[in-house]
Amino acid sequence: MKSFKKNILLLILFGALINRVYAENPKTLPIGSSAPDFSLKGVDDKTYTLENFKDANVLVIIFTCNHCPTAQAYEDRIIEFTQVYGAKGVQVVAISPNSDAAIRLDELGYTDLSDSFEEMKIRYKDKGYNFPYLYDGENQAVSAQYGPVTTPHTFVFDRERILRYVGRIDDDEHIGRAKTSDLKNAVDELLAGKAVTTPTTRTFGCSVKWKSKTDWKNHEVEEWAKEPVALEEANLDTLKSMLANPSGKYRLVNFWATWCGPCVAEFSALVETNKMYRNREFDFVTVSLDAKQSADNVQTFLRKKYASNRNLLFGDAHKYDLMEAVDEEWQGALPYTILIAPGGEIVYRQMGIIDPLALRKAIVKHIGRYYP
Repeated sequence: MKSFKKNILLLILFGALINRVYAENPKTLPIGSSAPDFSLKGVDDKTYTLENFKDANVLVIIFTCNHCPTAQAYEDRIIEFTQVYGAKGVQVVAISPNSDAAIRLDELGYTDLSDSFEEMKIRYKDKGYNFPYLYDGENQAVSAQYGPVTTPHTFVFDRERILRYVGRIDDDEHIGRAKTSDLKNAVDELLAGKAVTTPTTRTFGCSVKWKSKTDWKNHEVEEWAKEPVALEEANLDTLKSMLANPSGKYRLVNFWATWCGPCVAEFSALVETNKMYRNREFDFVTVSLDAKQSADNVQTFLRKKYASNRNLLFGDAHKYDLMEAVDEEWQGALPYTILIAPGGEIVYRQMGIIDPLALRKAIVKHIGRYYP
């Protein structure tokens, strides 16, 4: 009896493992398949099904997302395609397959936004999408049926909603370098009543972020806890050298103190911003104006916040010399945050508590959203 129960338990565990592997690596819908129906909420808070697009001669479903640099590189091309082909009876629908609960901060180095439903609304508005943008990140059931492997990944269905093309949009994600427009070619052939010459192509982009990978995101925090957190005393000369920024990177500098409520409130967002971009041409420096005898208290706070970036303790003396050295526009209020270009030019400044999204938009504007 014990052996029988053991075998049953093993079968259950094996079945669960198979289901998890399938969920993470679903088979891409084969050519000739009917379009699986769906019921998904759009960023306009309306619910969409296949029935909503019944009048379209061709239905183009593109699995894409906010954060992926490849997906962002294709946004304007998708918008342009929709402008041209919408008048020909072609309907474009974008679906985000990603669970934002499975996205690590170090995967957000090319974006200001992750892939939550609310953040999708922001990206939709920012870019002026001219097609529905639907969310499948909650349970990812639709994505499991269609089987996208990257963002973006394109599925083209004919008038009868039979899959006739699946693959890439074109042959180069770099803007202006594509030579073969696979999506346009496939749609043109369908509109002309012809068979699609090349019905499948490979795709390139970011992998789909399946919800079962949330443990990978949790592991990221465990890694932060192992990183050393240091605090070094700094004088005016130290700061002037740091502000000159000869590093070749964009440098975010935050002036703060533990006794400053807004400084403490915004600090986690600044550290998270650094975790997003630190693998790129970017670094982060904090400058504490706490009294130097409070160094232990400052370092304890920094450790709690996983602030493994460079941290300086200027102290509470010579404040006006500091302000003059930093920025003539700084009136002295804390916190004060600046983004410095290589060579020392301040390209973004914020006196008072930051707006994390506005700050991240400024950073990505300068370091770029796409792969070089």
